[in-house]
Amino acid sequence: MNKSRLSTAMIAKLAMMTAVSVVLLMIVRIPFPPAPFLVYDPADVPIYITAFAYGPAAGLIVTLIVCLIQAFMLGGDGLYGFLMHFVATGIVAVVIAAIYNRSKTRKTAMISLIIGVIVATLVMCVMNIIVTPAYMGAPRSAVIAMIPTVIIPFNLLKAGINALLTCVLYKRVSGFLHRENAATVKDE
Repeated sequence: MNKSRLSTAMIAKLAMMTAVSVVLLMIVRIPFPPAPFLVYDPADVPIYITAFAYGPAAGLIVTLIVCLIQAFMLGGDGLYGFLMHFVATGIVAVVIAAIYNRSKTRKTAMISLIIGVIVATLVMCVMNIIVTPAYMGAPRSAVIAMIPTVIIPFNLLKAGINALLTCVLYKRVSGFLHRENAATVKDE
């Protein structure tokens, strides 16, 4: 019974982090000047916090739901937008959770975020070379030309800002995420 309460509480917290992410996705949208079709949003911050708090699986679950909502309900480029957002955000969530869960220190958190940002940037270079020509019809040579001037800067900037915000906010939010329901009846 206690485990089912924990599962219910966990589901509720994951749903809350998903909702916060979607709200951020809807209200903060800043086009990237060199390529206005790329847009910064802080929606990954709650996902990164979820990954730190509950591990890679929880981070991926929230990522999946947010990406589905963005791609198919909020006009986020359908399957292409879903795939690119899921990979970009999901890779960071998995990397940071995997590293942080080994040693839960502030230093490890910062290292994991730096590594996550770098890995995501590299993966998104490859994804853009492979996926963008197939879905967008852009010549592969044009996509490759955008790697150093658009793809790398955008991914470093977006993931980097979200990583920095996560550093600032995680400890403030983690107390809430790890707190058990105060209304739980204690066994006597």
